[in-house]
Amino acid sequence: MKLLVRNLSRSTSEQDIRVLFSEFGSVKECCLVLDQETGDSKGFAFVEMPEHEEAKAALNKLNMTKLGKNTIRVKVANS
Repeated sequence: MKLLVRNLSRSTSEQDIRVLFSEFGSVKECCLVLDQETGDSKGFAFVEMPEHEEAKAALNKLNMTKLGKNTIRVKVANS
């Protein structure tokens, strides 16, 4: 299941996101979206977790929680 993670701090790294979601299970892919010109984070990422139940648990537990100073939003990504 692919999840969209929004409202990330510009200083949040792909590794930070991977570690956070790994608490709920296997992370197949983590992609922090970067501005092509500046290389800076755009404040959102996609996380793919192969196990549906693990992804649902991560979504339910992490949506509207704090990561750094920001309250992140997690939802199922549109296919």
